[in-house]
Parts: sequence; structure tokens; C-alpha cells
Amino acid sequence: MSWILVSQMILAAILAIGLYTIIGFIPGTDETSVLMPISLTLILTGIHPLVALSFFVAAFVTLGLMNLMPTLVIGLPGGVMSTPMISHALFLKQQGKTATAIKKATLGSVIGVCISLPASLILMQLISPIIEPLKAHAAWLFILGAIFLSLISKAKILSLLSIVPLAILFQSLRSLYWQIGLVPEGKNITTSFFLGITVAPLLLSLLSLFHQEERKKLERKHYQQAYIPKIPPHSLNPKGVLTSRERKSSILATLLATPLFVLSPVGLTILLGEMMGKKEKDPVKQAETTIVTMSALAQGTYMSGLVISVIALGIPIAPAAIGPGAAFFEAPPIFSINHTITDQFTTGELLVPFLVGSSLALVLVYLIAMRFAAPLTLFVQTKIPHEAILAIFISLVVLLGYMDAGLLNVFAIILIALACGTLNRLGVNYGIQFMTLYAAPFLIQLFS
Repeated sequence: MSWILVSQMILAAILAIGLYTIIGFIPGTDETSVLMPISLTLILTGIHPLVALSFFVAAFVTLGLMNLMPTLVIGLPGGVMSTPMISHALFLKQQGKTATAIKKATLGSVIGVCISLPASLILMQLISPIIEPLKAHAAWLFILGAIFLSLISKAKILSLLSIVPLAILFQSLRSLYWQIGLVPEGKNITTSFFLGITVAPLLLSLLSLFHQEERKKLERKHYQQAYIPKIPPHSLNPKGVLTSRERKSSILATLLATPLFVLSPVGLTILLGEMMGKKEKDPVKQAETTIVTMSALAQGTYMSGLVISVIALGIPIAPAAIGPGAAFFEAPPIFSINHTITDQFTTGELLVPFLVGSSLALVLVYLIAMRFAAPLTLFVQTKIPHEAILAIFISLVVLLGYMDAGLLNVFAIILIALACGTLNRLGVNYGIQFMTLYAAPFLIQLFS
């Protein structure tokens, strides 16, 4: 591997850190919707695959860490992964522990990355004898994954019932495209449909504004008020920030989550985070331990899912790969499911972007989070319109959908967004919908 390529990876990682440092401070941004369109756009420009991978790794580590800041500072969820921490963050804020919570959560994220990366490599070695059977039966894994996620969701029956109808919707649109000659027969339009699922809740909310009664429900007479506490300067030295119990809890939770990489990252974060936190009797220590553990899991579950899917399997099985990392399996020709990145590069070469992206993101974002969490939160909240960011992502989805299969495909994305957005509101989560999308061709064949 040449130094020029490594330099490009470093530059791409730094650009990702700069971009997602700002995006991460914006509350309400879903990880998939802000990572997938930009990474896919970058890949479609023809950039070297390892450079794109370095950009993406730095982006998701940065986003995962920065999403914690609006949650901890003002009590608003930065992204889906930070939502489980809100109640604990608000409690610590009432106790005047915001500065402490930021330091602890930041170090929790560092632990999550540092533990999950080597743990994933060890797990890869353990599952290496069954990698080919796993790849050969990937369709069954997607179906079983959708069923399992349905059974552990709140809307169990509805989630189970939605699997086959969603598969019919996805596959019927593909068949329509083949029939009218919009795309060559046999070509699966997956990327656009995936984007339709990703932006479904957002697009459904925007389209609801055209309904008079729904629009009235959203009207507000006053601006939302948010209190940003003054955070005094403090040392960047991480020594003594975490207690022994907090370090052990975050390490143990990350190790437990790594072999469960096929499960929902949010589900694992809630389950293991709360479990570790309840070991503490004191309410303050309980909240702090839970936040440290959850921040470690937020990073660790993404890292393990992506490492194993990209390097070991070459197919998107983990939710982190099916969701935010889907671009690396959809953008032709290198990253498609049938001709993966693992056919082009060795394991060692694939590890380099993970190491470059994650290490740069951890060092730079740690410094930023420690010094500028409150000022940056205030700047983003007052100077950057949330609507402008959302408009960028919607426009990218429309552009990529048009590039995939023309204008008709843009309307198909709207159809998918309406269906999946409605189901999402009723409790059918992203993971079930994503796995159904990938399982759809095989699932429909079972009925023929």
C-alpha cells in the first residue's frame, strides 16, 4: 500500500471529522439518513474504495461521539443511538454533572472503539470456518433476522405481519422496472429502496404538512426553549475520569455485544446499558455508569457490525452494515453484494482504513468534545437551520433515486417512504424493514 493512498485516507478522514462534527451537534438526525447518502455519493464519484471506507469510518465514529453532545448538554437526542441516554442525561444535568457526563461519555466512546475492533478481529477468526456457509445462506439469515427483530420489538405481531407485504412491495416494483425496460432484467434496485426506508419517517412528516389537520397539530406559538449550562474549562487528561466499575462495565458490555453483531445496535445499547447501570445503588453513579456503557456500546456495535460484514463476510448482515454502511455493498461495481470489496483487497489492507479513520476521529473529536461541547452546541442551535440540513439529505435521496432508475423511481421512493414511515410510527423498526428488503427476492420465491 502506497503512502499516497494512506495520505488520501488521512485527508478523507479529516474531512469526515470536520463535516460530521457539525452534523453531530444537530438534534434529531438519524445516523443512517446522514451517513448513507453522503458515503454513497462519495463512492459514486469514483474515489478509491479504501479512501471512501476511511471517510466512512471516521464519519460514524465522529457522528456517534458528537451525537452525545446535544443529548448531554440540552437533553435532545442527537441521533437514534443517543436516544436511550436522554433520561440519564437530564438527571445528571439537574445534579450539575453535565461537564462530568461529557467527559465520561467521550471516554466511553473511546473504550467502545478500542475494544470492539480487536474483539471483532478475534471473532472473525472464530467464525472463519463457517464464513462460506453463512454467505451461501445469507437470504435465510435476513429472513430469520427480520423475524427475530420482530419478536423482540414492542409491536411483535404487526412487525411479523409486515414482513411479507413489504417483500411484495419491494419485489413488485423491481418486476415493474424489468417489465417496462427501465432497468435490465435481473438488476436489483436496492439502493434507492433502502434510501426510501431511511428517510421514511422524515418524508412522511414532511408530506403530512400538506394535510390541513395534521399541519395544525404541528403548529407552535412559542419557540422551544433550551437551557445550555456553563461548562467550566477542565483538563484533557483522561486519568481518573472513569471509575473502575465504569471501565469494567463498558468493556464487558462491548465484549458481550460483539458476537451479537446481527442484532439491533439500539436494542443492545438499551439492554446491556441498563443492565450494567443497575448494578450501582447510588442514583448518580447509576446514571453515570449507564451513560458510559451506552456510549461504549453505541460505538462498539457499529464497529463490530461493519468490520465483520465488510472484512469477513463481504455481505451486509449486521444492522450497521445494512443501514449506514449499505453504500459499500450497493455502489457498483466494487461494492455490490455479488462482487465485494473483499475480492479486491487483503484483510490487512481493509484494516488500514478502519485504523486510520477511527484513530483520527477519536483523537480529534476527543479534543473538540472536551473543550468546545457547550459553545458548539450553542452555535449549531442558533446559527445552522435544521431545515437546511434536512433539505440537503432529501435532495441527495432524490438525486440518487433518479440516477438509479429515473423519475419513476423517485415516486417509488415516495411510495416506500409512505408505507415504511407509517409502519415505523406503529413500531416496525428500521432493522426489520432493511432485512426484509434484502430478503425480498428469496422470500417471494418461497411462495412460487
